[in-house]
Amino acid sequence: MFRAVSSASILLLATALAAHAGGDPALGKHVFNRCISCHEAATDRDKVGPHLLGVVGRTAGSAESFLGHYSEAMKSAGAGGLVWDEANLAEYLKAPRLKVPGNKMDFAGLTNDDDIANVIAYLKADPKP
Repeated sequence: MFRAVSSASILLLATALAAHAGGDPALGKHVFNRCISCHEAATDRDKVGPHLLGVVGRTAGSAESFLGHYSEAMKSAGAGGLVWDEANLAEYLKAPRLKVPGNKMDFAGLTNDDDIANVIAYLKADPKP
């Protein structure tokens, strides 16, 4: 019996750690509320900033509907090969001005690594929670 309880505990812990590593889209939606005044993630509607629907895997500065509005810094970053994979998004969300110096986004960044992982999980989620 002890073995069954221990195995169940280990499985539960492993599941929790895996969920944490990949982020939680529902928690990410809550954190994304900080971004919603400038960005849309559930539709392809642009706001002050480009929509973020399908941003994971997209080249920086390449959303067709926003091409005329990107900063030169963001266009150059994309032309230089910057793709919004999870690692690049994490760096950008933590310090946008350091990742793409000269970009127009007026946001200092997210300081909590869990918040960053959760926002990325939300951006990746299809459908969104």
